Parts: sequence; structure tokens; C-alpha cells
Amino acid sequence: MAVYTDVSEGELETFLLDYPAGRLLSYKGIAEGSENSNFLLHTTAGSFILTLYEKRVDRNDLPFFLGLMDHLASKGISCPLPVKRSDGELVGMLAGRPAALITFLEGMWMRRPTVGHCRAVGVALAQLHLAGMDFPLSRPNSLSIDGWRKLWQASHDRADEVEPGLAAEIDEDFAAFDSAWPSGLPAGVIHADLFPDNVFFLGEKLSGLIDFYFACNDLYAYDVATCLNAWCFEKDFSFNLTKGTALLAGYQSVRPLSDAEKQALPLLARGSALRFMLTRLYDWLTIPDGALVQKRDPIEYIRRLRFHRTIKSPSEYGLK
Repeated sequence: MAVYTDVSEGELETFLLDYPAGRLLSYKGIAEGSENSNFLLHTTAGSFILTLYEKRVDRNDLPFFLGLMDHLASKGISCPLPVKRSDGELVGMLAGRPAALITFLEGMWMRRPTVGHCRAVGVALAQLHLAGMDFPLSRPNSLSIDGWRKLWQASHDRADEVEPGLAAEIDEDFAAFDSAWPSGLPAGVIHADLFPDNVFFLGEKLSGLIDFYFACNDLYAYDVATCLNAWCFEKDFSFNLTKGTALLAGYQSVRPLSDAEKQALPLLARGSALRFMLTRLYDWLTIPDGALVQKRDPIEYIRRLRFHRTIKSPSEYGLK
């Protein structure tokens, strides 16, 4: 469920008066997603996505997120566009929440991505990295190692409830990152959350990227590692080498990875798996059953994390 704040028809009609969006015809909540409240709107001017930003999103970050979408679109990246209000602002208030109106992007996300989809994602990610190079705003990654450590401190004492021995296991990961996390690699704007449900396709053709609300400045190769975690594992938790090869080849066809980035990929993939395991673990342990926030099982990413610990060479991901 991803509608945490209800919106009445009257409130929404009043909200839309400040936008060049026509008259409201219908609207409905969108169940997918886990951070914000989203609605699909149909108006006399077309279709739009309405997003209400919930407590997990810092309103001070909204100019970065929305401005980045505008910038990337101007560079030819297919992504939704924030609609400006009559006062020129991108953010309004609705039902006590900061809210934005976003153009509708055609397509659907792939629940069973193919090798072709993985290659297309690699291409699109590299194009995003290049397009964001001259974006004037910056935002630190709030879910880098320091952010992971905060989540771990809040989860550590109960981690063994999920799996015996997990606390000691993750402590060892942090020790490894403290001594070996790479620095000096190429960095810039990254998506940081390019999972299958944030990439739309029309058939086999990638039609656009959505959900930039974790975007930040960090290592490009870390973004690549996150995509390996998100796209190249099967339901049985096994890594699909063919998909990994395709995703990495797609990326390098646009932006070749440096030798240092290639060598760092196993550790970056391990760190990315830890990041998503920790957010899931924290929610799993702290959010009561029946709450509106969607909880995801951390076991999936514990398995990925263990796989990455076994990697001896970046070629094991399909890197040429």
C-alpha cells in the first residue's frame, strides 16, 4: 500500500487550480511504492501523477529531486516532468503534505526482466550519469556508509531475531568497509534506486525512468552495483551471469568503466546489498504489523550480500 494520506475530491480540485492541468475527471491511489502517497489523475488536459511527500522525505531535498528530473529531460533522458504552478514553483501543499504534479509516463515495469531489458537498463543508467554531469545542484547520499551505520545501530540488538548470528556477520561487513571502501572513483549524480519498478518499458523498448527520490551525488560504479543487485538475481537468489553481462555491456557501450571502477565493483555490490538489507531490516524490526508502510523481507538481500562476499574477480559479474 502506498497511499498514506487520503485526498478528497474537493481538496484536489482546489489544488489543481494553481496548475495548467485542466479540470479533474477522475483520480485513484497507486498501490505500488513505499515512501510517498501517489495518485493517478485524469483531467481534461491529460494524465498526471500526483505525489504527496510523506515524513521520510525532507522537503529541503525536493528542489534537487524535481530539478534533476527537469534537467535530465532537457538532456534527452525520458523521465516524468514536474509541472510548474502558476507562481512558478514546483511544490505546493495538499492535505497537509508537500505535493507535486508530475507528467504521466507511458509504459509498464517488468516483473520478469529479460536479458534485453537488462542491457537497456545499463545503457539508460550510463546515459543518466552523463546527462547529470552539469546539473548545478548537489545532494549527499544520506544512505551511504554513515547512514548504514545509523540503521545498524538501531537494528543490531535484534538482528539475530531474523537469523541467528546475523549481528556478528554484519559487524564483519562494516569492518571490511571501514578499511577498504573505495575513494577517488568517478562520481556525480546517481539514481541510487533503479529497481525494475522504477524503469518503464513499452514491449522491449525502454520508455523511461521514474522515482528520483533517492537520487544523490555518489560513485557512478556504486549505481552500477545497485543495478546488478536489482536486476540480475533470480527468485531463487542465484546470480544470472547472462543478465549481468548484458547490463554491464550496455552500460559500457555508453560510458566505459575505468580499471579502478571495475576492481571496486565486488565491494561496491556488497555495500549496495548491505544498504538495501539494512533499510528492510530496520523496517522489519521496528514497524508494527498492519502499519501502512510496506515492509519487505530482508532475507533476500542477506542472500545477495553473502554472494558478493564470495566474488574474487569482477569478471564473475560478466564484466568484459
